[in-house]
Amino acid sequence: MPDATGLELLAGELRDADPDCVLDTLYFRDKARIAIRPDRAREVLQFLRGKGFTFLASVHGLDYYPEEPRLGVQYELLNMQDVDRITVTLRVPTDAPEVPSVTPDWPTANHQEREIFDMFGVIFTGHPDLRRILMPEDYEGHPQRRDFPIGGEPVLFTHQQAHGVDYTVGVDRIHPGSRTPS
Repeated sequence: MPDATGLELLAGELRDADPDCVLDTLYFRDKARIAIRPDRAREVLQFLRGKGFTFLASVHGLDYYPEEPRLGVQYELLNMQDVDRITVTLRVPTDAPEVPSVTPDWPTANHQEREIFDMFGVIFTGHPDLRRILMPEDYEGHPQRRDFPIGGEPVLFTHQQAHGVDYTVGVDRIHPGSRTPS
């Protein structure tokens, strides 16, 4: 990890290029984190790539309910030469949850951005194929949001629909009101 001084030097270079880009830095428990403006995600990750952080290990969705801006995206970048790690975070409000996609620059972000879209509702503008990846296409809502209702909602997937088998009730259990499987 960059130490606290290294983190501030990186943030300083980012601020020199764009004064409004970095919102905050945190070095806590030997982990470096930079909080940025959502509309600068691609530029910041490209800058960090130039500093040796060439491996995008993961992209995560977060929900800070009840705080606003509520939804967050977290990028974990690795520098394989120096064995360093840095976390880049951003937050967006629920009424405008848009973040530029980093998939064109980091192909590994493709399915991870789709999962965040599916589970949290963050829209990645410029994504080549932004659609649900885990839930059915016609599913309403975003299950990983903290205000999502817990349990009791039957989900019929296409391959089970003909038999009326309910995924949430259990395997080979008949959904109430469905015909008996043949």
